[in-house]
Amino acid sequence: MTLSNILIKKISPERLFMGSALLVNGGNYLYNLALGRILGPEAFAEAALLITLLLVLSFVGMTFQLVTAKFAVLFSEEDYAHFQNTIYSYALAFGLAIGTMVVYFAPELQTLFRTQNSGMFTIFGIGIPIYFLMSVNRGKFQGFQDFGRLSFTYQTEMWSRLSITILLLVILPFEPSILVALGIGTSFLFGLVPIDIKQVRVFTKNRLSKEKTKKVLQFIGLTAGYELTQIIINNSDILLVKHYFDAMDAGLYASLALIGRVVYFVAWMFVMLLLPTVVQKHKDGEPTVPVLSKYIGFIGLLSFGIVMACYMFPEPIINLLFGEAYLSMSNLLWQYALATSLFAVSNIFAYYFLSLDHYVPVILSGILGISQVFLIIIFHSSLTMVVQIQIVVMMALLVAQAIYFLSKSLR
Repeated sequence: MTLSNILIKKISPERLFMGSALLVNGGNYLYNLALGRILGPEAFAEAALLITLLLVLSFVGMTFQLVTAKFAVLFSEEDYAHFQNTIYSYALAFGLAIGTMVVYFAPELQTLFRTQNSGMFTIFGIGIPIYFLMSVNRGKFQGFQDFGRLSFTYQTEMWSRLSITILLLVILPFEPSILVALGIGTSFLFGLVPIDIKQVRVFTKNRLSKEKTKKVLQFIGLTAGYELTQIIINNSDILLVKHYFDAMDAGLYASLALIGRVVYFVAWMFVMLLLPTVVQKHKDGEPTVPVLSKYIGFIGLLSFGIVMACYMFPEPIINLLFGEAYLSMSNLLWQYALATSLFAVSNIFAYYFLSLDHYVPVILSGILGISQVFLIIIFHSSLTMVVQIQIVVMMALLVAQAIYFLSKSLR
């Protein structure tokens, strides 16, 4: 037996996916860092806006991914075949509706976010339907725990976006935001691989029964509600800073956010493993709390290490990643990392309860997410204040989720 065969047998699919997720996160950071260094703070502010819109899109797409993953576990083979037809049609219809709105309102988006052109929004909008089909495809792999192919779709999307965007910026003399949008949109096509086109049946009479369709729609509503709160909490600060501050400050803040969010992006890979595992254990009548405890422990230790590193070595970290032009943000780095860490831990609680169809965590996240937006709108005299508001809100969210968990455990 060769060494490669021994290694393959010893590496579980879950560990393979975690390693792939770390590589994807590293590649995404390389992409952001490359854009920050190539474009400089002011031009990077527009690129960061597109990256933020991509994050917003990923949260909406996660609704379709998680719904597909859950019912891949729960439904029989025949029901899943009918469900797949239904969810692909939902994803395509929703993607076309959202994409059309983004294209139509591109001039208004240009005015709202004070960008150089509206073409970046038009290109981005065209790619949205593809992204939602890709999300359903990933949900199928996640639910069936086919982590090899799930990893592959993330790799193809990330590396194509990185290479195509950098190549376009180097060889074409167009507006950088247009080129970044082209790179992002093209990467969605690569993210569809691998997909079995024969199984993508949108227009078909084979559908789920009314009763099961109702269950699917209820979970879509629950998941969409939570992903909306994710969008508000995770992206409202960058969008509001882009609106209230000048291009230089917005670009500096974007670099801070990209470094500070490393905890959240790593926590995401645990969520991918958490949901199908909890659904399967709950279905089999096995305890699910040990799964939650394990992932809370992982994220807690990781968060503590990253916050301490940002507190002790802020200037070397920023200088290494973005360069001297961004050093004025060094005093805020550990604070932003703390806010993101609190959010990442509370997020594990929320996805755990989402797997069990509990509504209260969604409501808690929604209330505090909206509170964060209103507080930043009222108090935005400085970037420091914007960051510290997030620390307070995320601390309140984590405490609320923990209290809800304890109350359910005691019952």
